[in-house]
Amino acid sequence: MDLQLDDKIALVTGASAGIGVGIARVLAAEGAQLAISARRADNLRTLAKEITGAGGKPPLVVPADLTDDNGPAALAETVLADLGRVDILVNNAGLSRTLPENAPEAAWDEAMMLKFTMGRRLTYHFLAGMRARGWGRIIHVTGVLEPFTANAGLAGCAATHAWAKGMSRDVAKDGVTVNCVPPGRINSEQILTRLHPTEASRQAFIDANIPAGRFGEPEEFGRLVAFLASPLAGYITGCVIPVDGGMHRFIQ
Repeated sequence: MDLQLDDKIALVTGASAGIGVGIARVLAAEGAQLAISARRADNLRTLAKEITGAGGKPPLVVPADLTDDNGPAALAETVLADLGRVDILVNNAGLSRTLPENAPEAAWDEAMMLKFTMGRRLTYHFLAGMRARGWGRIIHVTGVLEPFTANAGLAGCAATHAWAKGMSRDVAKDGVTVNCVPPGRINSEQILTRLHPTEASRQAFIDANIPAGRFGEPEEFGRLVAFLASPLAGYITGCVIPVDGGMHRFIQ
């Protein structure tokens, strides 16, 4: 299927590893011009060389820390100065944060910044341009719909779900769609080194929670993102669509 992305410009944040890399690979293979951003510049340059070597358009590499107060504005300024516009924004930066009940307020503030505030701030730097051109795609990579424990990062994801739903209604008439995609267990740095560092822990989680019988691959996640980013998905907006091998148990 041709996703009609040859003339589209996409910014993918959190593109130095895992899901972000998978998204970037799929979008590039579909012909999109990419800007890729994360804190680890060496990883971004490696990904850019891989994409170019595979026949994709050379990505714009923009190392950035979106948790800095001026981070979202500086990233937006750099991308717009070089590429002129952004048609597709994939907000993928951020980490899940499990916090104890006595965690300091600063830790909660950081978690909300990582999974809600910085994505919100970055989005608003591109939204007006999308609306003026009558076309845009905003996709937020969030988190599981049913937390296994109290998790500050997932509280930020829930805030993103609510905010994105409201925004989707505001901008639909302007040709802009807004969707959220929560990953389940995707083979990535965070999952394999922090949440499930051993094969035994992975298999135990799969047996208890994942009907598909395995963890997903970043490119499997990226394929849904690429479809939602395409002109073919213009009537899909305001949705929360998990990619989790059937792990979630309830309708959102």
